[in-house]
Amino acid sequence: MLDVTVTSIDGQEVDLKDYRGKALLVVNTASECGYTRQYKGLQELHERYEDQGFAVLGFPCNDFGAQEPGEESEIQAFCQKNYGVTFPLFSKVRIKGSEPHPLYAYLTEETAEGIRGDVRWNFTKFLVSPEGEVVGRFEPKVEPGSDELTGAIEAQLP
Repeated sequence: MLDVTVTSIDGQEVDLKDYRGKALLVVNTASECGYTRQYKGLQELHERYEDQGFAVLGFPCNDFGAQEPGEESEIQAFCQKNYGVTFPLFSKVRIKGSEPHPLYAYLTEETAEGIRGDVRWNFTKFLVSPEGEVVGRFEPKVEPGSDELTGAIEAQLP
């Protein structure tokens, strides 16, 4: 999974290999979704575990209900103003359709049984081990602060 290059929300190329050695939570986000309030919990997770080798990576996506219509600068401003987001945000990605972003093609097609499969909505969360192995998937209804998710994160901390 870490063999993918992505673009930060401010237009810089980022090699996911730079995150090797950290546990990651990869989340497709949207600013106009019923789950948008999860930004707060994601930020809290990021702050709680950042010093222990963990990062949340947010990937805005407009594929589900057209709930992320803004430009990158608008998305970044919204997240900072409303939720104090400091975790890395990236440029909008395509997840559905014939040409999904390579990261999401990997997450949905090349991961283990029980993890792979189509993303059905915003705020689907993929947990990645410090070695770059996708070890868990959490559907949008799983809150960032839930015992289910925090327990899985804690088990992956380096």
